[in-house]
Amino acid sequence: MTKSFIRPPALSRRHLLQLAGGTTLAAATGVLTQPAHAAVRVDISQGNLQPISIAIPDFVAGAPTETPTAQGVTQIITNNLKRSGLFAPIDPAAFIEKVTNSDAVPRFPDWRQINAQALVTGRITRQGDGRLKAEFRLWDVFAGQQLDGKQYFTTQENWRRIGHIISDAIYQRLTGEGGYFDSRVVFVDESGPKINRVKRLAIMDQDGANVRYLTRGEDLVLTPRFNPTSQEITYMSYGREGPRVYLFNIETGQREIVGNFPGMTFAPRFSPDGQRVIMSLQQGGNANLFTMDLRSKQTTRLTDTAAIDTAPCYSPDGKYICFESDRGGSQQIYVMSASGGPAQRISFGQGSHSTPVWSPRGDFIAFTGQSNGDRGQFSIGILKPDGSGERILTQSFHNEGPTFAPNGRVIMFFRDLGPGPFLFTVDITGRNEQKEPSPNFASDPAWSPLLS
Repeated sequence: MTKSFIRPPALSRRHLLQLAGGTTLAAATGVLTQPAHAAVRVDISQGNLQPISIAIPDFVAGAPTETPTAQGVTQIITNNLKRSGLFAPIDPAAFIEKVTNSDAVPRFPDWRQINAQALVTGRITRQGDGRLKAEFRLWDVFAGQQLDGKQYFTTQENWRRIGHIISDAIYQRLTGEGGYFDSRVVFVDESGPKINRVKRLAIMDQDGANVRYLTRGEDLVLTPRFNPTSQEITYMSYGREGPRVYLFNIETGQREIVGNFPGMTFAPRFSPDGQRVIMSLQQGGNANLFTMDLRSKQTTRLTDTAAIDTAPCYSPDGKYICFESDRGGSQQIYVMSASGGPAQRISFGQGSHSTPVWSPRGDFIAFTGQSNGDRGQFSIGILKPDGSGERILTQSFHNEGPTFAPNGRVIMFFRDLGPGPFLFTVDITGRNEQKEPSPNFASDPAWSPLLS
């Protein structure tokens, strides 16, 4: 399906992409589109998988002026697929065939000779109205067939999103699951000396590009979280007037207070339908869970214990809540109905378990773990909602704050390396850990849904 872009208003990303009438690119002459049982495919359910060897020649430029953009789109696709750990892009120096016509059938023996399993070809051209047209084709080299082919239109300044969207299309076609490249991350940017850090809310593309600051740093900000249904975030702010929970609209830049609550407020997070916020409110020496309807501003209490219940997170279907509590003597993860009631402990591994977050797929809950014997060692792990299958993905000094990619296959978190924290990612097999780019120190990441 063809997708068309329009120029967004200030701070808008949600409406960058609009579906438009169009068709998937037909296969080149004499080559049929490969059916669903394609020979080239990666099984991402396996822990020790062999990445797909993929060739991605520079996209053909319709005119010399489009060459930098064509090369930029190619590089974004290459970087995205490589960083996923599921693909192994081949060094262009090894290419035998030079692609000059993206509509022509590739010389498959040339690509087989360099052990390419998949091949991506594409073209960037400028239209008469100034827009860019981007086309790509995905080929199964050994079967000699086209797997996918689409075309997109965008304004010149939005060319990077084309690269991410094409990356998602390739990822989905070759893995059978949705991609996550056309998404963003909101985080806390930290700058200045360690004893006097300036903390600002910031947002960037998932690959670290297009960093934009949402707050100026006058007040301390913590735990930003995305609304699953709109380009809106909720976060904590500590200023002269005490702790407050805010809603911030990324499209308009408007900010509003969710409510003024007595005592401290922690870890606000949206419900799956975006209509409620769940949070922890401290009252005396304990903390309990509350929800607020964002339309009526009505607050409902969910827990009533003498313990500290905090860090709540909804299941993707909105039926359950996971949270951390010390009601059993140490921080552990519990699950209960979204309307309250009895809670069931699900974490029983060594040490404490905190900051639970439910995968968008519903299959796992990620957490921060800390062993009893080493106060400096923190781990990022996952377990199933029934408490089974607990698995540590990575362990180091002060890991914290997991957040899932939109497809539930990658987790971002932050790690304090001594001078300050940085963002990292690891996949749910634990095999592909990488440091993420950020302009300064960075903490408290929250991954957005796919842009739409």
